[in-house]
This record gives sequence, structure tokens and C-alpha cells, in this order.
Amino acid sequence: MVDLPYENLPGLDPAWSRWVTAPDADGIDRRWHLLETGKAEHGTMLLVHGNPTWSYLWRRFLSEARPGWRVIAVDQLGMGWSDHPHGSLEQPRGLAARLDDLNHLTHELGLLDSDTPVVAVGHDWGGIIAAGWAGRHAAQLGGLVLANTAVAHDFSDGLPPALRLARHPALLKATTVDTALFVRAATAVSSPRPEPRIRDAFAAPYRTSAERTFVGQFVADIPLEDDHPSRSALDAVAAGLSTLADVPTLLLRGPRDPVFGEEHLRDLRRRLPHADVQRYEGAGHLVVEDAPAAATDVWDWVADQVEATVAPAPAPPTVPDFAVGRSDLPWARLVERAEETPDALAVAEVGTGRRITFAALESQVEARARGLRAAGVAPGDRVALLVPPGIDLTLVVYACWRAGAIIVVADKGLGLSGMGRALRGAGPAHVIGQTSGLIAARGMRVPGQRLLVGPASPAARRLIGDHQDLDQLADDSVDQPQMDVTITGDAECAILFTSGATGPSKGVVYRVDALRTMIGHIGAAYRLGPEDTLVAAFAPFALYGPALGIGSVVPDVDVTRPASLTAVALADAVAAADATAVFASPAALRGVLATAEDLTVDHRQQLSRVRLLLSAGAPVPASLLRELGDVLPHATAHTPYGMTEALPVADISLSEIAASEIDAAEIDTAEEATDALAGVCVGRPLAEVQVRIDPFDAEELTDRPGVSGEILVRGAHVKDRYDQLWRAQRESAKVPGWHRTGDVGHLDDHGRLWVEGRAVHVVHTGQGPVTPVAIERAVEEIVGVSTACVAGVGPHGAQQVVVVVVLDDHHRRFTSGVVAPTDLTDRVRERVTTPVAAVLVAGSVPVDIRHESKIDRTAVSRWATRVLAGERAGRL
Repeated sequence: MVDLPYENLPGLDPAWSRWVTAPDADGIDRRWHLLETGKAEHGTMLLVHGNPTWSYLWRRFLSEARPGWRVIAVDQLGMGWSDHPHGSLEQPRGLAARLDDLNHLTHELGLLDSDTPVVAVGHDWGGIIAAGWAGRHAAQLGGLVLANTAVAHDFSDGLPPALRLARHPALLKATTVDTALFVRAATAVSSPRPEPRIRDAFAAPYRTSAERTFVGQFVADIPLEDDHPSRSALDAVAAGLSTLADVPTLLLRGPRDPVFGEEHLRDLRRRLPHADVQRYEGAGHLVVEDAPAAATDVWDWVADQVEATVAPAPAPPTVPDFAVGRSDLPWARLVERAEETPDALAVAEVGTGRRITFAALESQVEARARGLRAAGVAPGDRVALLVPPGIDLTLVVYACWRAGAIIVVADKGLGLSGMGRALRGAGPAHVIGQTSGLIAARGMRVPGQRLLVGPASPAARRLIGDHQDLDQLADDSVDQPQMDVTITGDAECAILFTSGATGPSKGVVYRVDALRTMIGHIGAAYRLGPEDTLVAAFAPFALYGPALGIGSVVPDVDVTRPASLTAVALADAVAAADATAVFASPAALRGVLATAEDLTVDHRQQLSRVRLLLSAGAPVPASLLRELGDVLPHATAHTPYGMTEALPVADISLSEIAASEIDAAEIDTAEEATDALAGVCVGRPLAEVQVRIDPFDAEELTDRPGVSGEILVRGAHVKDRYDQLWRAQRESAKVPGWHRTGDVGHLDDHGRLWVEGRAVHVVHTGQGPVTPVAIERAVEEIVGVSTACVAGVGPHGAQQVVVVVVLDDHHRRFTSGVVAPTDLTDRVRERVTTPVAAVLVAGSVPVDIRHESKIDRTAVSRWATRVLAGERAGRL
């Protein structure tokens, strides 16, 4: 047993602690403190901390180590409990010396002579040192993991504010050595902030000014000045990354970092384009501390990328014949319509009265594509779009594709906070927006060159800051020859963000062939042709019109409030182009139904021309579609099932829904209610789309009827991957070639798919998993219940089912409090077979912003837990 320099530190096993004597950069023997566990049967993980932490940062990596792995977390010289070499703030121990220090230590530890690979892991300044060590020893390297670090910084812009104060010559000693301000700041800015015992553990080696000497030296070694001794060493580390193109690499990112920003991550991604990326929303600078899952994720990544012999990926599905266009270009149908019917309507905006023909749209798309090239937009660049749905958005989307750029779309339905988080994380090189969009981009701190579309006053231009005028660039390019097209079917073309209904919104990466197939599915399934015009009350669908070769109409509606769509606004949109098809979310259709009494005879005559009604985004009640028959009497109602990652997957018409249901009046028992309402029938999978079920209680996928589990999808239109979310992508693709949708459901005897809820909302009781939708649908048949939501309360595996109901206006007046009256509770329990622990009443339930339809059952469960615990729950 060694003499420990500490005791009773949370999460740290004293058996890991050891000392090693190894020469430093000057050849002087030094005593190093390490945390070490395991034997290198499969490999060694070398963990290097930054400033002002120590090896304690990596305790979870040691406790979760995979069998057969040696794990070594070093205390750098002068840090933690290792020896303090000579040095001063005026002549700090530099980066080059620290690289040599680590090189000598790893030689002493036998890592440079090992037959097994080494995975180097570094954080903060330790990331630079780990990257430099990796560049020197690529032959021994099995993998590289860098967490919130950088190998390059534009020092002409100064330092991040968090470092600027500490690095100032007049304040350096006071903030880093004389006081514990810098040491304590490391955990003070952690997100979430650790408990006091953890904060004290991080500060344990740095209680006196003598112990903090090298904390100050590390800060002094930041090569701010051009002639700083460590500037050339840092440049060499950056250059050395080019030798690691074949080395598996993982970049970890905590976005709430006041030191290393998104620009540092983008630089690392440019230097290591093959790297996997894992972002932890909400985490800060101490990302491996702030995100407890980081250790697990890194070890799982090691298992996949370093240990495993990766089996060949299954061949991707072939692009079907119905994919849009006569070539692999996503705008082929637009060109065809411009040639065949140049004066036909392409896009109309009801709110502004603007209209554009296919010929004009094609001409302006080409001109803006040339304008984008003139502005420096290169193939493969990411371009964030902050343009409202309509003509301008359609123009810039197709211009970006023609220029070979990747569009980044995070719609206003996410809210400003969600949009900012999504766009900053995507790291666009350019931002295109109208005045309000570019001003918002500045407030949201979205990176990238600004490109303005539309008019702007001098005052607005000043608020936008430095920018180029895309309209002017397009006008200047009118006489130039047609631009060469470089985009191919396997090129990335879009990053579309999910609604965020079950967690932070995720960026979904699409390639050209997948996008073409997605649009082709829509056209083929609903027989959309040149004679059709689509009213797109859900913004993304307005963009599909030109690719389908059909006209699109954008109604006068607030895209952040789909339910604000009125019947009159819908009628006006239909009238604007004699529209034959409508796409709207369930919330938007409820708004239409609620205002139907405002329709005039002329309005109703216009709406009677619509032949097709599409609604998706959340389960669509058949009762809602039936009631809309009065507003759209000749429209065949369909509810396509899909998600941002794969749309559409299946489809069902109202008549098919009716055939799948049992009349509620015929239901006499709870068992019959459960059988009849065992989810939402979303129909049969579309052509060339495969669906399987991953059962709750089995390991193999199945298409056997009646077996519930997670729904998996395979098709040529499924996403390429999640952007910078290695864990989410790994989970979604656990079965090679298939996408795990996160929905649960089953197939019936007729091959139809039934959705029973989200996997994260399944209630795991002592008797087994309970899916929510069947219970919710059964309860919503009770007179007076407007909405029902199933919540799980208690620990996983022993959860209790709680039903939260929203009453209609009439019955709400006779109910007070959050615990349902006895008679209502009895009716709920009579209606379902699953034991219900409690029934609660809420004024409303939270729904997603984009569709205003998807209930946040996780939030409802938290609220129900507080209520049943007797806490002050507040409003839901």
C-alpha cells in the first residue's frame, strides 16, 4: 500500500493510486502520481488532464474500464500530486517540455514498447498534449479522444473572456497562484455545478500558493504573443494531426464552455474530418465531469472502433424508380416544368400576395447559385437558412443545392433558444436570412458569413453587421454562363432538425439520393402531378413542391403556432392557386375546425375543390378527420406516418382507419377497449419500405402480428446519420442497416402498423412494459375528457401507471384540484385493463412547439411525481 496524498475523495478508489519515477524533459528523475487500474490485454487508455484539474477528473473512466484494458490517468508535473520541477511565471514550463515529459513517462510505463494499442484521451490543455503525443506515436495509437480542447486559436482576436483576466500580466499571479480563484473557477463554471465534496476534491492538491505555482505557469504558457516560446510547439501539434487520418478519433463537446468555443471544434473537425463527434447539451468546460455518460460513451466507442473487427455494413437500399427527377439532381423536375409549362405557378404567398412561375423560379435559382459561389460558398459548405417559408426560402434552398452546399434548417418552431443551440452546434460557414433573421442570428451567436436576402434599411444593415447582399450578387451574375454542377447522389445536402419533443432537437443529415427518394415517396403515394397544387400549412412541405414539379401555396399563418391556422386562411390559400391538396398538422386542423363557422359560401366552394388532405406530426384522431369532412367535403384524408429521420414510412386513409376500428358504442368491457384501441393504426408500409419490430422480450427482429416493441425502418430515404451525436446514431443503428425510430408498436394480421407511443414514454411496471396510447385512447372516450396522458411514476421496473386528464370546458367548471373526483377515477379504471394508481386533472399538457400536437409525457411524469409526493407541483 502506498502512502496516499488524499483520503475519502468521492468516486476515487485508493487502490488506483501509485507513484512512478521517470525522467522529465531535462533528464531529471521526477516522482509522478498516477491513477491506474487493469492490465493491457486489449490495450491501454492514457488520460491527460488540463489546468487546473488533476487525474481525479478521470475517475469514472477507471471505474467503468472495459475488461482487459489498462487505464492510466497521469498527474502532470507540477499538477495534482506529482513533483514540481523548477519554473516561474516569467519562464513557465512550456508545451514542448510537457510533451517530452509525457513521452519519457510513457516510455517508463512501457507504452511505447507495447504490442497492444494505446488510446490517448485529453481534456483542455491536456488535449493538446495528448494530441501532440499521439502525433509522435501514431504506430502505437489505437484511438484519440479529445474533450473540449483546441490545437489552434486566432490569437489576434485575443483570448476568451474566461482566460483574458487570468492571463493579464498584472493579474496572473493574483488570480492563479496567490488565491484559489482560478482553481475554484474550474468547477464554478461547470454545468451542472458539482456538489461541494466534488468541488473540494478537484481543489484538494491546490490548497496553498506553493501548490498552485504550476496552475499559474500553465496559464502563462498560453502562447498569446507572436514570439511566445510555445507558439511553434502548438503549431507543430496542429500540423501533426494530419498524420492521424487513419486513427479512430472521437471529439467530445460541452457547448456551455466559456474557454473553448464552437470555432475550436470546427477547426478540429476540419483537421480530423473522419472523427466522430459527441455533443452533450447542457454540459460545460469540464465535459467529462458535467456529462456522466461521457465515460460510458468513450468506452463503448473504444469497443466499436478499437476492439471490434467491424463487419462490413449491409448494402444500402437501392434508390427506387419513383425517386424524383430524370437524374440524380434534386431540382430536375423544376427544370422540366420550367421548360414544359414556364408560366405555371411554382410558389405563392398568401400573406404578401407574391407569386412566382416555374420559369422565373428556375432562372432566379440559377442566378442565386452563381451569387452564392461569388460570395465564397463552396461545395460541401454548411449554410444556415433563416428565411421564412415562401418564395425566398424556396429560392435559396434550391440555389444552395445547385451550388453544392448543405442547407441547415432549424425552423422557428423550436423557439429562439432551440434554434440558436441547433444552429451553433451545426457550425455553418454561412448564414442566409432576411433582415430579421440575420439580426436574430447575431443575437443567437450563430457563426458564419452573413448573406442578406430581401430589402433592408441602412439602420437594419448596421444591426446585421458585416454582410453581403445575395440579391445583388445574383443580379450581377445574370449574364454569366450557367454554373457547373458538382453535386452527386451520395453528397450531403441537408441537415434537418427534429422537433425536440422528446429531448434536445437533433440534426439529421441527409444525402441527395435519400432526399430524392423521400420526395418521390410523397409524389408516388399520393399521385401528385403537374395538375396539382399543394397548400403547405407545415413549412417544410412547401419546399418539396418544386422537386415534385407541382405548385405550392404558403398560407397566412404563424409557423410557430400551427393552431393559429383558421378556416378562412386555409380557404384563401386554396383560392390563391385552385389548390387540390392540403398538408397540415393535427393542431392546425383543429384550428381550422374551430373557426369553420366563419366560412362563407365562396370559401366553402373553394375548399370543395381539394381532393387530398394530409396530416402528420402526431397521432391524428379519426374523429378530427371525420369532422373536417364538412370543411373539405371532397378530400380523401390520409395520415402518413414518419419522422424527420424517415418520411414517409407508412400511410393510411380515413376509410382504412374506419375499417380498423370498432365503434366505441360497441365496447362493453375494458378488455374490448384495450383490444380496439391498442394504438393508432398508421397503415401499411409504402413501396420499398421495410418495417420490423424489436420485441420487448426477445432479441430478434420480427414481423409477426401482435408482437409489441420498438419500430425499426429500412429504406433508401432513411437519414444518413445524426450530426455530431455519436451516441444517438449508435443507438439508432444498433441493428445494421435499420433505423430505430424510438416509437413502439406492432403489426397486425393485415400487415398494418400500429403505433403505441414513444419508447422513452413506456411505463416499466413490475408486471412488464405498458405502452401509453391504448390507455390514452380508451380514456379519451369517456365523456368530458378532452385529452389523456399516461405518466409513469416510480423507479424503472416498479413504475405505477398514472393517468393525467384534461377536461373539456363544460366539465372543467365542476372540478377543482389536481386529484380527480372519485367518479372520474372509477370510470378511468373501468375503461382500461392496466391497474391505474391515480388519476390527476391538469388544465393543459405540454406539447411540442413545431406541431403543437406531441405531448411531452416525460414532463407530465415529473409533474405527477411531485403531486403524488405531496410537493407543490405548480402548473404543468
